[in-house]
Amino acid sequence: MTDWLIPDWPAPAGVKSCVTTRAGGVSVAPFDSFNLGDHVDDNPEAVAANRLRLTSNLGVQPAWLRQVHGVVVADADPRQVVEADASFSDQSGVACTIMTADCLPALFCDRAGSRVAAAHGGWRGLAAGILEATVERMAVPASEILVWLGPAIGPGAFEVGPEVREAFISTHPETIEAFVPSRNPGKFVADIYALARLRLAACGVTAVYGGGFCTVSDSRFYSYRRSARTGRFASLVWIEQDASR
Repeated sequence: MTDWLIPDWPAPAGVKSCVTTRAGGVSVAPFDSFNLGDHVDDNPEAVAANRLRLTSNLGVQPAWLRQVHGVVVADADPRQVVEADASFSDQSGVACTIMTADCLPALFCDRAGSRVAAAHGGWRGLAAGILEATVERMAVPASEILVWLGPAIGPGAFEVGPEVREAFISTHPETIEAFVPSRNPGKFVADIYALARLRLAACGVTAVYGGGFCTVSDSRFYSYRRSARTGRFASLVWIEQDASR
């Protein structure tokens, strides 16, 4: 699809990645049109058709997850849907796949192009350590890991309560810089990209790219905060079938 995003990061040639948008599918409003979420009350036949179109266009098998805002990292397996918030693969032709609509999708690879992973980072998962768990599952030195941060809620739209701020700064005091007071008393505006970068840096991963999106204001993407009844777009990363190993 011409309007899908190709992440801009220095991944090895054999590592491919993609982010879908709302366009190019068969779902009707309010899921129009390329909804990939099968848990949002969209027509199951439309979701299945969209997923088939995704597989056909990319020539790779997505490994779907049942995301629960936790810290489990599963092995990517297109044959089953497991409960996890990140997946890992060192096999070609299998796409680690995350669905979001404001939460942060983070794509991982190693500099050798032999390992990939994708993580779903809502604030609960980020605070609990989903990025760190994914880094650990990569099982290579942190200096060998590249990360791309995909479309998520922007810092101008992510208003949170003091309990969210405390969940981060209680374990990583440096993340206080990712929160600024909101115009609403007692509230804060959080920068989810800064939170991710700070947490990754704390475990030694500094080759971090992407960011700068806002799913709330960018109509190319689904946004739960913009409309609670909405679809989900996908962020995928995989090793090419013919990539030299």
